[in-house]
Amino acid sequence: MSERRSALADRRVREFEAFTAGAAGRLLHAATLLTAESPTANARAQHLLTAALALTFAQWDRLRGEDPYDCTRQELVHRFARCSWRRHRTEGGVLARLTPQERLVVVLRLYEGVAEEQTAALLGLSEERVRTVCRRAVAALCADRAARGGTPDSPDTPNPPDTPDASTKSAS
Repeated sequence: MSERRSALADRRVREFEAFTAGAAGRLLHAATLLTAESPTANARAQHLLTAALALTFAQWDRLRGEDPYDCTRQELVHRFARCSWRRHRTEGGVLARLTPQERLVVVLRLYEGVAEEQTAALLGLSEERVRTVCRRAVAALCADRAARGGTPDSPDTPNPPDTPDASTKSAS
């Protein structure tokens, strides 16, 4: 019986290691975007990811049929949301200028590609609120870019999903 338990534990560890080998980089990048830390100095992001992965590992056997990436991302988002009120401003990149809620929406919608409905459910917001926060955050990012000398309608400026890009805007 203990051999079987040991074999199951070994399999669980191998599966989890394979998952982390494939997903940890993207999850760390998402955590770094949320915390608005530099990619080279991202202690808070690493702490968030470690805690989220620890919970995922603890629940690994119960995740059968569920996507472990989604579960880990959800825990990452919840942990960030719970602790972000303590640290509204951080020193970091462009996303540091956004509020924690705006960062959550931007990272989930634009970086992770999570649908509005899922983002709203994950954050406990209405879909309209998610759209509004996303538009406001993208407008703030574009205004910041314009203030630094970039053009807000340049091709590499992010547009919120479901909005026309600069090339399809009507000239009025």
